[in-house]
Amino acid sequence: MIYGYARVSTDEQSTKIQTDALRAAGCEKVFTDDGVTGATMARPGLKKLLKRIAPGDRLVVTKMDRLARSLSGLISLLDGLKTRQVEFTSLGEHIDTSSPVGRAMWQLLGVFAELERSMIVERTKEGRKAAKAAGVRFGRTPKLTTQQIEHARQLRDDGKQIRQIAALLSVERTTLWRALRD
Repeated sequence: MIYGYARVSTDEQSTKIQTDALRAAGCEKVFTDDGVTGATMARPGLKKLLKRIAPGDRLVVTKMDRLARSLSGLISLLDGLKTRQVEFTSLGEHIDTSSPVGRAMWQLLGVFAELERSMIVERTKEGRKAAKAAGVRFGRTPKLTTQQIEHARQLRDDGKQIRQIAALLSVERTTLWRALRD
């Protein structure tokens, strides 16, 4: 049996182009994951596919990055397929693991995919560092201002209960406790 797998990262994208190419390549059944990043293995369509695939079957994807985003993830998945005697084909990279050249090519392309991902991570880190240097504050906006926290401390010192102060400031008690602790 020839199975296909298609994935898009956001809900705004469509798997139609991929599924059409997979069907044209002879896939009898195509599994999809819509709006799921390749960085996670929590992909219901892929899980269903991996449960169903059996020795002698073939898995086809339009591009290797649809299957996995990291070299370790790709190698792990393809090694699992090899152990189960399942062949793999990537249409975009012209890789077919039934041949020695195909196996070498997917390993080489996987290295380049990992390099690209690492470069993206480095650029992101540099961007965050530059933004922090420019005064950008990351994370949630605090629910209480410095003045509100000082006011809450004063109210607590005057004998008000935390529950009353939290209600007055329209925050949860845990938020108030956390702010007073800092």
